[in-house]
Amino acid sequence: MNNKFLYFISFIILSTASGSAQRTYKLINDNWKFTYGYEVKRNVFERIDLPHTWNAIDAHSGELDYYRGLGNYEKDVYIDEAWKNKRLFLKFYGVNTIANVFINGQHIGEHRGGYTAFIYELTDKVQYGHKNTIMVRANNAPQLDIMPLLGDFNFYGGIYRNVELILGDQALISPLDYASSGLYLTQKKVTRAQAEVEALVKISNPKQLSGLYLTLKVINEESVVIEKKVSIDPSQQDVKIPLTINKPRLWNGIKDPFMYKVEVRLTDGKTVNDNITQTLGLRYYHVDPDKGFFLNGEHLALHGVCRHQDRALVGNALRQEHHDEDLVIMQEMGANAIRLSHYPNAPYVYNMLDKAGFISWSEIPFVGPGGYRDKGFVDQESFKNNGKQQLVEMIRQQYNHPSICFWGLYNELKTSGDNPIPYVKELQRLAEAEDPSRITTAASNTENHQLQEITDLIAWNRYFGWYRGAPKDIGPWLDKVHSERPEFKIGLSEYGAGGSPFHHENDLIKPKATGRWHPESWQAHYHEEYWKVIDQRPYIWGTFIWNMFDFGAVHRSEGEVIGQNDKGLVTIDRRIKKDVFYFYKANWNTEDKFTYICERRFDIRNTAQTSVRVYSNCEEVELIVNGVSQGKLEGEYGIFPWKDIALTKGKNTIKTIGLSGKETYTDSCVWTLQ
Repeated sequence: MNNKFLYFISFIILSTASGSAQRTYKLINDNWKFTYGYEVKRNVFERIDLPHTWNAIDAHSGELDYYRGLGNYEKDVYIDEAWKNKRLFLKFYGVNTIANVFINGQHIGEHRGGYTAFIYELTDKVQYGHKNTIMVRANNAPQLDIMPLLGDFNFYGGIYRNVELILGDQALISPLDYASSGLYLTQKKVTRAQAEVEALVKISNPKQLSGLYLTLKVINEESVVIEKKVSIDPSQQDVKIPLTINKPRLWNGIKDPFMYKVEVRLTDGKTVNDNITQTLGLRYYHVDPDKGFFLNGEHLALHGVCRHQDRALVGNALRQEHHDEDLVIMQEMGANAIRLSHYPNAPYVYNMLDKAGFISWSEIPFVGPGGYRDKGFVDQESFKNNGKQQLVEMIRQQYNHPSICFWGLYNELKTSGDNPIPYVKELQRLAEAEDPSRITTAASNTENHQLQEITDLIAWNRYFGWYRGAPKDIGPWLDKVHSERPEFKIGLSEYGAGGSPFHHENDLIKPKATGRWHPESWQAHYHEEYWKVIDQRPYIWGTFIWNMFDFGAVHRSEGEVIGQNDKGLVTIDRRIKKDVFYFYKANWNTEDKFTYICERRFDIRNTAQTSVRVYSNCEEVELIVNGVSQGKLEGEYGIFPWKDIALTKGKNTIKTIGLSGKETYTDSCVWTLQ
């Protein structure tokens, strides 16, 4: 693999506030006690470390009754006597789905929603110089007033992201504004000549200390581009600082994901009370209904994937190394965009996407039924308020990430019964008010244009050739929508087909989507046909493959493994890249040259005549079978097909040699003819 796929890992800049002498962070992930909610005996617990989910195993069992209920977490934390004159906060980055938090047995708050952070101030709620007991009662049972109501994925329970203590001075850049950084960098107008940015700093100064100043620096690598200092009134909570950067270096996707650092210090004139740093990636973009997506004035074809935050034996309790591995795999394939389906991700994910230059779509978990029975929307105020809360939390917590270009408002809603259209309009107005600098979008699977007219963009989940019809049907369908509604900015938010790397057959036959037999060859054929259509239609603003990785969906009883959605290009354990992965690599990654023999795992054959299909981004590929050349081909869309290749009884060595310039690239496998 080209080393460029690895560069981001050691240079990620945390977009949460960076530490200083006045603000410190302490992860408290280790050594928690866990018990299920139904266990009431004293001193009965399991010792665990965070991130943790209680569904890492049973939610992958294929049994519908995986545990959805209460889980109890406890941890003793020593609170130093020296902290008495400080302020203390407890921050959770993700608890699914409800979290009730207690300190020394006293309830301090409830958070409803499993995919965003939340924070509580503990300053007046702890005993200094003693151990204090934190207890969290997590609950992932279904709730009719919390998004999502349902989904084609698992609802893992637990404290599955980091937990930390934050210690700071009496006057702070506020961590209490929906658990955000307290610093919002709004890009008012950006061009190659000049960038106009407004910095909004939230101040938390409950004792109304006087004589405070804010100093803001914009840093280009090691040099200071801008430095401004402003005084603060004791009662002031919002401070706005306009910034102008001439001839800015732009954040330009994977070509040049450059980011400035913005450092803000709160001082009393002599000492630093607080200090945080955020990244600033300056860029401008738009979507044209006929020409697609443009970044910094240049057309950029969005080669996107969707990704769920889970994997085998881990569930959703992912660690940094899991996210790192996933990004490296996506980069190897040549992806440059991602839909974070169907919920906000961990801060670390957004940080690495910023640094890698991916165009990102982040969405709230407003998930409709798709092809299932239940509703994704209930017209009650508690549900609607919860959705608004989750939208505000997502936007404010991820506000400064340049990779995020799209806020997603829903996925696969239906208008029968309780009609969600008025509520989606409310969400649209709220998103516009919270962040007028970004574009809203949604993923639809209906023909109801009233629903699809609300967001700035619209995209569809379309599975021609899997659930119905043939893969080639996607072209006429897209053209029909584009012709009938030329003002629509059309994307493909999902498309895909199931595939097992161990299901093979001699003939190319469309399988039954709900059946247990999902041959790898049909999945590859499906994507070949879709990509040819997509590549020829520049009006499609973005496409997002469903899915980058197989993922847990306990209710699914299809494909090789029960309880999984097998539409991934890579297996859930990340060990096998399916054939279709290399098809996209051949089309999207022009630098990392390779050849790849398809159906290589179809290694026991029963017919002497066979076809051989090769994926490659080389200009020319030669096929050699048992040492004899079968000729050279120039491929189309990275596909190099040979027909009527003769195999001999016993083992057959299949080899390819790809030529690119003066370099050659080989692949080989062995097939046995019985």
